[in-house]
Amino acid sequence: MPVLFEQMDSLRAALKGILSIEEDVRVLDERTLRDGLVDDLVYSAVFSGDEGVREACRWLIRRAGWDLGIYSASIQPLYEAMGRREVSGFTVPAINIRTLTYHTAQAILRAAMKGKAGFVIFEIARSEIDYTKQRPAEYTAAVLAAAVKTGWKGPIFLQGDHFQVNAGRYAKDPDKELRGVKDLIWEAIEGGFYNIDIDTSTLVDLSKPTVREQQYLNYSLAAELTTMIRDLEPAGITISVGGEIGEVGGKNSTVEELNAYMEGFLETLKQQGENLKGISKMSVQTGTSHGGVPLPDGTVARVKLDFETLERLSEEARARWGLSGAVQHGASTLPNEAFDRFPATGTAEIHLATGFQNIVYDSPAFPAPMKEKIYGYLKTEMAGERKASDTEEQFLYKTRKKGFGPFKRELWDLPAETLAALGRELENQFAFFFGKLNMHDTEHLVARYIQPVDAAMKKPAGL
Repeated sequence: MPVLFEQMDSLRAALKGILSIEEDVRVLDERTLRDGLVDDLVYSAVFSGDEGVREACRWLIRRAGWDLGIYSASIQPLYEAMGRREVSGFTVPAINIRTLTYHTAQAILRAAMKGKAGFVIFEIARSEIDYTKQRPAEYTAAVLAAAVKTGWKGPIFLQGDHFQVNAGRYAKDPDKELRGVKDLIWEAIEGGFYNIDIDTSTLVDLSKPTVREQQYLNYSLAAELTTMIRDLEPAGITISVGGEIGEVGGKNSTVEELNAYMEGFLETLKQQGENLKGISKMSVQTGTSHGGVPLPDGTVARVKLDFETLERLSEEARARWGLSGAVQHGASTLPNEAFDRFPATGTAEIHLATGFQNIVYDSPAFPAPMKEKIYGYLKTEMAGERKASDTEEQFLYKTRKKGFGPFKRELWDLPAETLAALGRELENQFAFFFGKLNMHDTEHLVARYIQPVDAAMKKPAGL
C-alpha cells in the first residue's frame, strides 16, 4: 500500500535525497522516485485529508515531471499541420479515464511506448468530473504521475471533454449556467488542461427556419468561450479548442451545419478580437451515442455508423476551414472491425470511454464482492434514474459509471495483483486501438510539432 501523507512535515521528510525543492523541483534520484515515492505522492494528491498536502503533492508531481522532460501540452500545432495536409493517415485517440486514473494512464502510456505512438489525449468531461469525483488538478496529477512511473518522456495532452452547456439549466438561468462552464474552463487551465472541447451544441434549435439560425446560440456562445480561453492561456501556449455542431445521440450532422457554424463563429470571434485563434476541430454526430445502447440483457446494440458523412465533414473541415477534421464521439463500444475506417475517412480524433469502463467491471480479475457492493449502491441511490421499461441489466449498465466516485478509494486500494491484471487487460485494448488508428510510429512527429513550454506554477506555501 502506498504511504498517505497527512502532514507537511512527513511529506518533506520523504523527499530527502529524492527531490530537491528550493525555487523549483530537481529530481535527485529518478529510480527511487519511480519505484516508490511517486506512488505515495499521487495517492496523497488524491486522498490526503490535508488540503495543503494535496496541493503540495500535485505541485511536486508536475514540477518533477518537468525536470524529467514530462509536460502538459497543447496538440494545436499538430492539428494545424493536419489542416494544412502536412500530416495525415492516423486518428488521434482521446481517452476518458473514469476510474483508477493513475493505473489506467500507466496502461495507456505503456501501450503508447511499445507502439511508438506519439499522440494520445487524456480527457475528462464536465459530467464525469462530477460523478467520478475528479477535479482537473487531481486528474492532471494522476496522469503526470503515471508518466513518471512508466518512464514516459515528452508531452502529455490533457483535455476538457464536453465542457457542455446544459440546455435545461440554460433555459432557466442562462447567466448562471454559462458562468459554471467558464469557472470550469478557468479551473481546467489552471490545472494544466491545454486542450478544451466546448460543447454548446445542446442549444441548437432545429425548429428555426434556417440552419444559420438553428446554430446561432451554438456558435455565438462557443465564440464567447473561445475568447475567454485565449485570454487565460499561458504565455507560449495556444490551447486547442474544439467546437461541436451535433449533440451525440441526436440527428446526424451535415456539411451545411458545419459551414453555418463556422461562418457565424468566425464572424462573432472577429468582433471579440481581430486576430484571435479559432477552433482546431469539429465534433459531429454520425450515429453513435455515449456508452452505446444497452439491450434488455445488458449487452450493447450494434451501431451503424455513417462513415460517408464522417468523411465528407472531415474533408470540408480541412478544405474550407483549415481544421484538422471531424471528431467522432461515443466510439469505444463499436465493433473492433470498425476502427481502421477512422483513419481511412480522415477522422482527426476519436473519443473512447465506456469500453474501458466495461473492461474493468467485466474483467475476471475484478473482485465479485466489490462489484456487488457497487451494484447494491446503485440500486439504492440511483433508483430514481431507472426507467419503467429498463430491465435490471439495462439500468445497471447505464448507471454503473456513477459507482466510480463513491468507491474511488476502495478501488485504488484493491490488491496489487488485481490492479496489475486489470492494467494488462487495459493495455492490450489500448494497444489494439493504437494499431487500428494508425498511431504506431508517430513518435517522430512530436519533435517536429510540439515544443515544451514551461507554464509557471506558484510554489505552495507549505513547501
